[in-house]
Amino acid sequence: MRSRRRREQRHDRGALPLQVLAFIAGGFVLLSAVRVISGADEITSSGTLAVTLTATMPIALAGLGGLWAERAGVVNIGLEGMMIMGTLGAGYVTYHHGVLAGVLGAIAFGMIGGALHALATVIFGVDHIVSGVAINIIAAGIAGFLAEAWFTDLPGGGPTQSPSLADPGKINLSFLSEPASNLEDKHWFLVSDLASVVEMFTKNLSVLTLLGLALIVGSFFLLWRTRFGLRLRSCGEAPEAAESVGINVYRYKFTAVMISGGLAGLGGAYLALVSTSGFQVGQTQGRGYIGLAAMIFGNWRPTGMFMGSGLFGYTQALPFRDGTHSVHALLLVVAGLLVAVAVIQWLKGSRRNAIISVVLGAVFLTWYLTTDIVPADFTKMAPYVTTMLVLAFAAQRLRMPAADGRIYRKGSSG
Repeated sequence: MRSRRRREQRHDRGALPLQVLAFIAGGFVLLSAVRVISGADEITSSGTLAVTLTATMPIALAGLGGLWAERAGVVNIGLEGMMIMGTLGAGYVTYHHGVLAGVLGAIAFGMIGGALHALATVIFGVDHIVSGVAINIIAAGIAGFLAEAWFTDLPGGGPTQSPSLADPGKINLSFLSEPASNLEDKHWFLVSDLASVVEMFTKNLSVLTLLGLALIVGSFFLLWRTRFGLRLRSCGEAPEAAESVGINVYRYKFTAVMISGGLAGLGGAYLALVSTSGFQVGQTQGRGYIGLAAMIFGNWRPTGMFMGSGLFGYTQALPFRDGTHSVHALLLVVAGLLVAVAVIQWLKGSRRNAIISVVLGAVFLTWYLTTDIVPADFTKMAPYVTTMLVLAFAAQRLRMPAADGRIYRKGSSG
């Protein structure tokens, strides 16, 4: 009992750095080995990793927004709608006032959605899911209506899209990216793959990507290393106890949901300014929901959330680089991961889950050995299938904030 309590306390202080680093390192070595075995060089190329990072960031920003809200005890299924508002704000404000104003406008538009959700759930006690779904529907309708009103008569614009928007700017460190590119071209085991990572971070790296990464790291320290973060998290774990020591639970919840909306809006700005070159109706394509899934996969912690976002971004990016060949090589990766899961489950004493993992690993290995390509339809489905599988395997270790989703009323006894 004591050891279990210690583990929970360690988990509540944030992600365990050594475990996270070991997981990332092991996965990267596996990818490098599969690249050498299969000859699918694109699975770790700098181009694939760059596209992966671009696909990951808007999901991660939405997931980070969800983490802020849910750590304060408010389920924010309205992330999709807040992202939609962010894309609209980025499109309109950037066109008229420039990139910096556009990013701030996207955050402000997202915070409007957050304020509505906080008003409904925190102040009026509306069911969190109902409020979030309503915000998603309202945001989609508002975005369609205002896009037609704002962009139709602009040069290059239309009823469903804005004109082309200015780029936020990119960082290039050629003294690092060029040697890394030369090493990558040699296709050495692990060395060339690490060179691809260096090139990804030193060539055409968007300023908004750096901002997003800084916000993820900053959120970890703010939520787990400051008094403010401790108080905010206490509102999601035991709001009545927090109230008893003088914490204004309403204020912390409202603040967290506003920040949540702003982060989701920033994710929308990323879509409009980096992933594409302008606003388009429907360009979020469910990324707010995927961000919510990534947050759950990450056990309501920033590092795990970012890993989940990266997994979805990778499976989304890979088909664009080498089509069915690279996705076919992923079958071997999945088989290796399932074997690793089986070993871990066996060591933990979960024999049944270990046997299931081995059987599934054998299925994926057989699929890889008996085929040369993966059907195009499966390639398109890969990101969503991956998300479902990851959540299914991660479900056993998840622990949401104790008061997450519960309607709180001041003076109640819980």
